[in-house]
Amino acid sequence: MSGRIFQSVIVQMKEATSRVIGVIDSEGGVVACNELSMVGSRLPKAASAISEASTQLVVSEGKTMKVLGGWNADYDYAVFVEGTDEEARCICVLASIAFNEAKIYYEEKHDKAAFIKNIISDNTLLADLYVRAKELRLDVNAPRGVFLIRQPDKVDSATIEVLQNLFPDRQRDFIFGVSETDVVLIKELPPLPEAKEGAREAVAREYSGRDLGKIAAQIETILTTELFVKPIIGVGSVARHLRELAERYKEAQVAIEVGKVFDNEKMIIHYDNLGIGRIIYQLPTTLCEMFLMEVFKKSPIDALDQETLYTINKFFENNLNVSETSRKLFVHRNTLVYRLEKIKKLTGLDLREFDHAIVFKVALMVKKYLASQRGH
Repeated sequence: MSGRIFQSVIVQMKEATSRVIGVIDSEGGVVACNELSMVGSRLPKAASAISEASTQLVVSEGKTMKVLGGWNADYDYAVFVEGTDEEARCICVLASIAFNEAKIYYEEKHDKAAFIKNIISDNTLLADLYVRAKELRLDVNAPRGVFLIRQPDKVDSATIEVLQNLFPDRQRDFIFGVSETDVVLIKELPPLPEAKEGAREAVAREYSGRDLGKIAAQIETILTTELFVKPIIGVGSVARHLRELAERYKEAQVAIEVGKVFDNEKMIIHYDNLGIGRIIYQLPTTLCEMFLMEVFKKSPIDALDQETLYTINKFFENNLNVSETSRKLFVHRNTLVYRLEKIKKLTGLDLREFDHAIVFKVALMVKKYLASQRGH
């Protein structure tokens, strides 16, 4: 444990007493002290006296000492105060309370983060999860959002510092790096709205789209404005129990990977909004290739030039509306109709018919997916 935590408490005690107060480790090394010249020195006799004692307070070499965390022969840290009088005993007891609180806070903060990291990495057994969560005083039923923040370059300490300033509650919100480019935020959320048994899934999805979207937008804004980086943020569904965090983390990963293929202009990608792209991403490439061959029997999709593909995409963007699409393309309505007829002759699919349009749209997405796989 870092001596800086103890030192920060000692600094706050300086105005209350002129006595020398410090903390030693199990080997007698002084890790913190209001007499700075003593930091780094050793008090081996004091360490031995504590190990051999059978009482809470120990007196040795003109100092009063007390083990942090209760008396234990195999202690980690002990507080010492200059003097052996009643005042020294009183200061020693009060100082030990303050140091213990700081020690517990520090250990809980770091242990909680490590515990959460193990959960999303699938390194925690379900039985252990409940026991450890109780020890760390974590609410297993609190709803949580999982955000995977991917940067174009390596993550540095500035990224985590900025996010910690944005989400300062270290006991409920956890931020840590998982790779050179990825940072994860586990954010505890307000309780989910009350809903009937059958409607809970729908309520959770609505919550996911609205509230998680706001948090993701905050992350995007602060990283863009303060660090001048453009992150890609994958957002999983709401985890309604601690055991769901691993699955939600995987969802955030899938959101980024699928978004990279089918919607690479978006910076925030929700798993719940991936639609058919999520299904295509899970298909074997051989099955995708067979699908394209079956759909484009007359002529392969690669036979379509860029202008034709642009026209098709605009037609889809405007909900298969000929008049609106021709207006957006700045062409006469008859020109667009001619192009659609040309596509029909080449592919055998009439995009003005809903069923044909669906098949074509899926085929375009499958082609995109195959191109991304070949590029790996």
